[in-house]
Amino acid sequence: MTDPSEELQQRLERVLLGGRRKYTRLEVAEKAGVPDERSRRLWRALGFATVRDDEVVFTDADVEAMRTADELVQSGLIDPSIEVPVTRALGQHLSRLAEWQVDMLWQLIEEQPELGRSERQVARLVDRLLPELERVQNFVWRRHLAAYAGRAFAAAGDNVETRTEVVGFVDMVGYTRLTRQIDEEELSRVLDAFETLATEVIAEHHGRVVKMIGDEVLFVADSAVDAAEIALTLTERTSADESLPAVRAGMASGRILSRFGDVYGSVVNLAARLTSVARPGTILVDRELAAQLSEEKAYELRMRRPVTVRGYNRLRPAALRRASEAPTGMFASSQQLAAEMLGLTDPAARVPEKAPEDEVTEPPPPRRRRRRRIL
Repeated sequence: MTDPSEELQQRLERVLLGGRRKYTRLEVAEKAGVPDERSRRLWRALGFATVRDDEVVFTDADVEAMRTADELVQSGLIDPSIEVPVTRALGQHLSRLAEWQVDMLWQLIEEQPELGRSERQVARLVDRLLPELERVQNFVWRRHLAAYAGRAFAAAGDNVETRTEVVGFVDMVGYTRLTRQIDEEELSRVLDAFETLATEVIAEHHGRVVKMIGDEVLFVADSAVDAAEIALTLTERTSADESLPAVRAGMASGRILSRFGDVYGSVVNLAARLTSVARPGTILVDRELAAQLSEEKAYELRMRRPVTVRGYNRLRPAALRRASEAPTGMFASSQQLAAEMLGLTDPAARVPEKAPEDEVTEPPPPRRRRRRRIL
């Protein structure tokens, strides 16, 4: 007698996989006209478990997918040298999407038990929802395709993979301690709220979310001002929300390598290091980005003392904040000093004033010693 849960799984598979499992991996490779070793590499790259050569786990849809992938390579659209990396990236992104969608389905059934009274009803629910999910995914994919294509063609002549961008990290402070103080449900709520806020703010200011890494978000922006607005707005809005921890941020500007949806290079590493030494509620930027923002009247920059982090000796960051209406006194002098450090003003014109402990200041003049008169 068939186990009810096994029967349900089989019904769901027929709906999701487009038919019954009836082929081995070798049969799929043969029907699709793809060499055996190549089909094995692609299957692993997609993130699926290795199966025995005689195990019947594939459907007609698998044969068609393998054949289509081979045609893309044969047509020259996908270079054979990047076939496996492309497949790996596709598998990683879609596996996360699938996990979220299954969790959403079971949450829906738990909240409305009548939807899951029988295995047949669950299968019918999935059969009804699947086309809707596919339509939404297709729409979102096309919109992102159009947006990225627009940026790529606007920079005609440049290498699409390597370009100048601002890279930023925004990190929740005290996340590890927080996980020990709240339960899983509350932690999920905090993460959802942070991800929602980060996604909205980054989109509002024309940036792009590269990925969420647990308690932090990695983003890129085409302009220094857009990046500054993203970091400042996220800092301000998390500070105003008592249910969210404070954040800190690090940003750097320069050439990056964009590959399969991720970004790489020394600029990415530098932004990460700046984030690691930033204080709660603080945004640190590298010298290049500070120079780009120095002429923007909406922002103020304070030079920080040199710091040494992994891979960088005596790194000299600047703290970014919104400009006050008329900076005076201690803050005005720090602005002047920041401009001098960037080579934008004449140091001789500065009038030194006392500055906070974490800012760079000129050393005091040596104290004169009184000569003791000998009688």
